Amino acid sequence: MSAAVNIMTSEKKIMIDKLASSTVNMNLDMEISITDNIEPAVGNVCIVRALEEKRVYDKLELSTGRMAKISKGDVIAGVLGERRALQGFAGVVPDTVKQGDILHILNLGGVIGKAVSFSRDYGQPLKVEVLGMAVKEGKVLNIRDSAKKTAGHINGSTPVVVVSGASMNSGKTQAISKIIQEFTWKGKKVCSAKVSGISALKDILNMRDHGAVHALSFLDFGYPSTVNTEDVPAIARGAINELLRHDPDVIALELGDGLLGDYGVFQFYMDKEVQKCITCNIVCATDPVGAWGMKEIMKENKIPVHLVSGPVTDNIVGVEFVRDRLELTGINAMYQQKELGDFVERMIEP
Repeated sequence: MSAAVNIMTSEKKIMIDKLASSTVNMNLDMEISITDNIEPAVGNVCIVRALEEKRVYDKLELSTGRMAKISKGDVIAGVLGERRALQGFAGVVPDTVKQGDILHILNLGGVIGKAVSFSRDYGQPLKVEVLGMAVKEGKVLNIRDSAKKTAGHINGSTPVVVVSGASMNSGKTQAISKIIQEFTWKGKKVCSAKVSGISALKDILNMRDHGAVHALSFLDFGYPSTVNTEDVPAIARGAINELLRHDPDVIALELGDGLLGDYGVFQFYMDKEVQKCITCNIVCATDPVGAWGMKEIMKENKIPVHLVSGPVTDNIVGVEFVRDRLELTGINAMYQQKELGDFVERMIEP
């Protein structure tokens, strides 16, 4: 990722209608300076104008966490980044970007790029016109400027629970939320983080709503998404180190996207130091094939799987498949919350 660069061009002030949540750590004012000297670098704060309104995928998550409808003509501060969603949009940061170019809002957190693939369910992403880039004291602003540090080593130990999935929408968020809630009800101090995916505050706000005393995401480390980066293990190590400062009884990590997607989940599991810190490894899947695939890939790489959750455990058919064919325990986070919490508690007890 490119760092902020010096620019030699005139600046102008512009009023912002909506600050996307991807800019949350920049503490931007509603009136900011912009430049038309545009560097197409991941993480740069890009100012755009909405060219249309949509009936679906028409919302933007603001830096406050509130959802707001995007109206035609809105001036929006977002962040250049990439997305490769199996059930959504795929987009890239173009090699060149200039004032007046047409880009797209790729997710509700305000990640901006050039869409290269669209969704049957959501149609085409909302089009925006590039107005310029946010600038301060002669430098284009990049979310890496105010980011926390990734880490090469984990500086301490506490039980770590990891929740990953075979794909998007496989029950990961439900599982980690219920685990956090159960441990909070048991009087435990829980800290949490989402270490892969595409930026949105809703995930860490959800963790806090369920009792996490502190929650982080890869966005806090300067990444609008973790697409095509080898840095997810370093982000995870950095997040664990940050959370250890709060003296938690347990750390809960969620991995966005799927194990074989482009968001760095597989690389997370391949990191030897990360492997050593995992106390309980939970995999989520929508169906038996996904659950089987998760187990087989983990087994091939000598990574223990302790529990299966997600829609595959919605009824006895999937639970029995997990038990009889995979020789694992299947617990549904929605209907068996207490059982889920008790299982994880047994795993992390000394």
